[in-house]
Amino acid sequence: MDAVRVALLREVLAGTEWLGSTRRFAGVLRGSVVSYEGGLLLVGTEEYEPWHLAAHLVDEAAWSGTPELSPTLVRHGARPSDPAHLAVGLGRVEAARRGETLLVVSPGAPGAPLLERVHDARRAGATVLSLDAGDRELGALAHESLPVPDGPDLDLDTVQHLVSAAAGENALPSPRNPRRFRDRLSRLADQLTAPPSARW
Repeated sequence: MDAVRVALLREVLAGTEWLGSTRRFAGVLRGSVVSYEGGLLLVGTEEYEPWHLAAHLVDEAAWSGTPELSPTLVRHGARPSDPAHLAVGLGRVEAARRGETLLVVSPGAPGAPLLERVHDARRAGATVLSLDAGDRELGALAHESLPVPDGPDLDLDTVQHLVSAAAGENALPSPRNPRRFRDRLSRLADQLTAPPSARW
């Protein structure tokens, strides 16, 4: 989803709680990775791997000049023969420590094995965030949670786009380029989609 489509989606959602909620959550995400300068670990469930969120966060990290937003995708079925960026298994969640951030994306119940690892990571001092369907156990483990109940208004994939875009926008602009191309494009999209002003 590109910047123009995100801008249009935000216009559609104007006046709902989702814009504020996704921006707040994105601010917590950005703040946790920048403040501690630790790694960002991204993990889904055995049935759902958040590939698209990983890709969008990598893009946002590059565009915003915030390399800390670039995640390590942790996979349930990772094999040593996989390419390095796809070969990180669940043992990495167990090894998470203070200063690292663990973002769990779960469209359903995450399952006991993952919950146990998340619990261990939290006890070791990692910051735990969750984008989920409102699972109580996962929500209780997370320092910050954004529940996305299954409904007709919005789905988990769309919320991930909003969160990743807001995480990049919330970053301080790079001193070399204070007016980023992405910001200018977003402003242009807002202007193009705004209703015409009345002339008297």
